[in-house]
Amino acid sequence: MSGPRPVVLSGPSGAGKSTLLKRLMKEYEGVFGFSVSHTTRNPRPGEEDGKDYHFVTRENMQEGIDKGEFIENAEFSGNMYGTSKSSIEDVQAQNLICILDVDIQGVQKIKKTDLNPIYISIQPPSMDILEKRLRDRQTETEDSLQKRLEAARIDMELSKEPGVFDIVIINDDLEGAYEKLKSVLVEEIQKVQDAKK
Repeated sequence: MSGPRPVVLSGPSGAGKSTLLKRLMKEYEGVFGFSVSHTTRNPRPGEEDGKDYHFVTRENMQEGIDKGEFIENAEFSGNMYGTSKSSIEDVQAQNLICILDVDIQGVQKIKKTDLNPIYISIQPPSMDILEKRLRDRQTETEDSLQKRLEAARIDMELSKEPGVFDIVIINDDLEGAYEKLKSVLVEEIQKVQDAKK
């Protein structure tokens, strides 16, 4: 497939992926497209269907998975999450860099496909800082917080394995992390900007 390579962005909840992504999309408007994931969880306050996620029933999601419509999917805290092939194609059809925000399970599944993305891991400086960030959000029950922290421990370990990611960015300083993220993507950003001229 021609056009810019997709970007797989991974890292534990609370590592700062959303903050970095929003900034990237604001600075480079018209360059990136977000692949909108599907989930069976309920929307959080302010989330919009079709923009933040495609909120679907478990039955609909399972049917899509069974038909091979998803490039990756996972279950977390009793909810299903996944990226459909069509959500990536929608972004690529607009000659945009498709961003996939997936967990480590999703990364491992995408590695088995022919997508050929740039793999980027955003990691917190430490578990303590991650826990503080998650607690400060006040969106989790204690049980779901502990599940997220356990998933983060696994994610942090797996991100250290050679060959899993093209780059691992430790988000200990937002400015520094953002500059590193931009430097990895500069070539693909240039391709999209040149195509628009």
